[in-house]
Amino acid sequence: MTRIAASFFAAVALALLAAISIPLAAQDDRDVAAAPDPYVYEVDTLENGEAPGDNPLDLETPRGLVESFMAAGEVEDWQTAAAALDFDALDDPDQTARELYAAQLYDLLHRSVSISWTDLPDRPDAVDTQSSKDDPMAGTPRRSLTVARLALNSRLYPMRIARLQPEGGEPVWVFSRQTVDNVPELYGYYGPTGFERALPDWARKQAFLTLAWWEVVALPIILLAGGLAAALTYKAISRLREGVEGDTKLGSILSAVHIPLTLLAFAGTIALVRATFFRLSGPVRDILDPLQLLLIVFAVIGIVLSVMEALFDLATSRRSAKLEAPENYEDRNFYTRLSAIRRIITAIVMLGGVGFLLVASDLSTTLGFSIMASAGVLGLVLVFAGRKALGDIMASVQIAFAQTARIGDAIHYDGKWCYVEKIGFTHLRLRTADEKRLIAPVSDFTDDSFENWTRQDASLIVRAECEFDSRADVAKLREEFCDFAKEDDGVIDVEDAACEVISHDAQAMRVRFLARASDPKSGWKLECRIREHMLAFAARLDASAERDIGPAFLKREREVRVDQPRD
Repeated sequence: MTRIAASFFAAVALALLAAISIPLAAQDDRDVAAAPDPYVYEVDTLENGEAPGDNPLDLETPRGLVESFMAAGEVEDWQTAAAALDFDALDDPDQTARELYAAQLYDLLHRSVSISWTDLPDRPDAVDTQSSKDDPMAGTPRRSLTVARLALNSRLYPMRIARLQPEGGEPVWVFSRQTVDNVPELYGYYGPTGFERALPDWARKQAFLTLAWWEVVALPIILLAGGLAAALTYKAISRLREGVEGDTKLGSILSAVHIPLTLLAFAGTIALVRATFFRLSGPVRDILDPLQLLLIVFAVIGIVLSVMEALFDLATSRRSAKLEAPENYEDRNFYTRLSAIRRIITAIVMLGGVGFLLVASDLSTTLGFSIMASAGVLGLVLVFAGRKALGDIMASVQIAFAQTARIGDAIHYDGKWCYVEKIGFTHLRLRTADEKRLIAPVSDFTDDSFENWTRQDASLIVRAECEFDSRADVAKLREEFCDFAKEDDGVIDVEDAACEVISHDAQAMRVRFLARASDPKSGWKLECRIREHMLAFAARLDASAERDIGPAFLKREREVRVDQPRD
């Protein structure tokens, strides 16, 4: 048994060793040189173009390679520039093909990327002497560096340089064979369009920075085309809204998507014009690409959320009277939960859009965003800016799912009786008894207490308080109120009716009348009727009583009589 087990494990070990050795052998046919200089790729021969002897390139350091290559490209000396490329991946290209590759690579580096010259070491071993000691690559020799990256078909293509040492020769830095192999495909996407090739020579010459004269002229044209498309879209939607005034549903949707569609027309037209006619150079493209993508993503998010918001508001506004009905608990629960789900979907859509924007635009590696991200400034700004908003969103979701305040509920907030009309991300929209709209922050409904009059039972005891003279006959007031409670249709339970003296001072006594109503709206009307009826009853008693004989009912200033002394 022991021998069988040993044989089994030996076979497994041999199989693993063979599986590991095969891919390692197939990875690269180039070996890493041994001491004294291990940071090179050893090759039999160096497959690069032959530069003229009187104008050689500086291939000793990474910075020297890129600088001398770009200098040769500026004067269109493609025979010299071809010496900076490793053609090992190609099938024996002739000199014309090599010069074409060099010209296309120069165009990509000149127009489509921003080279960070400070990141290119000026040492043969590519040791970065300027990086922080916390950088894991600080002080480490390297044999391969990434100069830039270009995105194509949802993939980033690195443009790398490598240090090669041919047999019997000195190590040199050249553009890697994989980078050279990718040049035609990248140039087909980032290179000049047919429109640009048809331009005269003077229009393609460099004006300033990396901008050609045609780009200086094209930029205002691109923006003008986007602005014209946006203006036409805005006008067209305005006409449609005027034509569907009677259709509330379609009118609400058009009103909601008016601005987002206008923004989408602006950004989409710019993207279409750029893709069809103008392919701008690196710095301008680095600015326009993220901005264009930002506008398109925000416009699409705005359209989706606006339509969803409009449909929900339309549904709840048409059923507002039914939602406020005392017995309609199920609809109030349903629309409140739907409101919470809508906010969750909104948050998911927004987070998904922002995530797509960050991944698609690669903001962390372009322009000043890399500086902000490396310093942590961008993260701190986003955290502090979103802390309050995120807290409000979570509070609104908490209110909706806990149903402490449902859409259609009658609540008492800040001394006012209101109906909940909408639960938003950061606020609640309340409708007061006099048809005014009160906007309240959601934090008030999670941090502070409030009264919900329809949470479980819509019926409530209303209280009408009146001030009477201290000499008023409370028994007569109580008898009259009980008769009123029996006769009034708004009082649903006569047993709950009560008349109570709740306070007293030198001026008057305060009497409270209690009665149960079916719902808050009926209760408010009942409270007003009670107050009117009892004050009118007291006034009649006052009018029928003789002065200084019967009891006084209505509050009045006390009269003090001082007898005059007799002579």
